[in-house]
Amino acid sequence: MNYASQTGDSGPLLAASDAGCVGCKQYADIAVRTNASNGGLSGDYRERVSDVSELVRRSNGRLRGSAAVTVGRYTTKDSPAAAPVVSKAARYTEQVVLSPSKGNWVMFEIELEER
Repeated sequence: MNYASQTGDSGPLLAASDAGCVGCKQYADIAVRTNASNGGLSGDYRERVSDVSELVRRSNGRLRGSAAVTVGRYTTKDSPAAAPVVSKAARYTEQVVLSPSKGNWVMFEIELEER
């Protein structure tokens, strides 16, 4: 996610995600449009995971859990002419579901909270 936000390249993010992961696609679309490389994102925007809850295996074989994430103060601009929007430092929780795929775990679902 941080790489996509920095570069606008969503390929690695989507490669580590299940094809049906709606939250992953939403995040990737935002990162392609607004990222540090095109001047749309600046400041302390990188997500830092500080804690991961116990992952619980469901009957379908997927793992479910949550991650405590922090970001610093950062600024976004939807276009070069757009007014900058400043976001305060925040701590929030993301709900995640991981799915087995070819011997690895991929993101099956992520619930992105408003910041």
